Amino acid sequence: MNPWLYLTAEGLAAPSADWPCCVWSPTGQRQPLPLHQAAQVLNGQAVDLLLPMESCSWVRSDPWPSRRQPGAQAVAFAVEDQLSEALEALHLSVGARDREGRYPVMAIDRERFALVLALLAESGIVVRSVFVDADVLPGAQALGVWWFGRWLLGGAMPARIAVSDDSLTQLGMALPSDIQWLDDRQAPAEVDHWLATRPSHAIDLLQGTFARRSKSLPWRLGGLALLMLLILSWGATQIRIHFLDNETRQLYAQSEQRFMALYPEQSRIVDLAAQLKALQSQGAQPQDTQTAHLVNLIEQVIGASHVEVQRIEFSEGSGWKIQLTANSFAELEQLRERGRQQGVPVRLDSASKHGDGVRATLIVEKDA
Repeated sequence: MNPWLYLTAEGLAAPSADWPCCVWSPTGQRQPLPLHQAAQVLNGQAVDLLLPMESCSWVRSDPWPSRRQPGAQAVAFAVEDQLSEALEALHLSVGARDREGRYPVMAIDRERFALVLALLAESGIVVRSVFVDADVLPGAQALGVWWFGRWLLGGAMPARIAVSDDSLTQLGMALPSDIQWLDDRQAPAEVDHWLATRPSHAIDLLQGTFARRSKSLPWRLGGLALLMLLILSWGATQIRIHFLDNETRQLYAQSEQRFMALYPEQSRIVDLAAQLKALQSQGAQPQDTQTAHLVNLIEQVIGASHVEVQRIEFSEGSGWKIQLTANSFAELEQLRERGRQQGVPVRLDSASKHGDGVRATLIVEKDA
């Protein structure tokens, strides 16, 4: 049984922290006490709130012509003529369709309901549902129950009301002949049992503008975290691609400048590698072959590595010398191995630690 908080009819006239109420613990034990003490007893537990029937009105619509579930506004218009106040001043909660095809409606003054919920919130009481005492009576047969100083009429009856002893006497023959009577003063445990087995027809007043706001589910937070990780991963990949592309462009631009210096008659560069091969096939000077090796080195070896080229030199005696900076000695070894795989034998010379990286000289073998 969930904890229940019952606000008795005694406090309706002047709602306050001293409102006489009753708390049912999860084990079903009653504890009468004022509201401010109830908040201490509950200690932050979410409760099912029970309101007295005197604060509400219960009506039913005519048999609904369609089996389709109508909207709350449509049901409200259908019962408007049975209400003593304007719809704008009331909060209406619609129940489930009954056997006769009618929709029950619980009506309460909107401002009064808001005031009650605000009072509970100020007291630190968390409300997860709101029901009315006469509406939680079992629906198998008509019932009359003496409860907290008055009679509740409900169950299978087409009514939900709370009346005094005198008013009950006046009703007389208007009550069903098979109505079952129960006195809470004599059998409190049986009445309390109805709270633990709340009938399905009972109407929860937390509907419409008073409906509880759903909390974010854990999987939504997990999904959001996963999405952020994917975005960060994609961003890092894009930065890496942009960096490598920029380095490749710089190296290729340097190669073009060297090519134009060696072959000034080549006024236009369309495909650097193809133009070098063509010059080689036409009996180009040995230095042209070295330039081809440099281009191949830049495109296939250096361009695929995370190194920064500082300077490129060429001499007849030793060939191309490329001064560069890498992140580690292992990266230099990978660069050398990649050159061997691409058919551009290279060797490393004068590698030394420099700051957070390694500075070295890459030599392209002349006779390679």
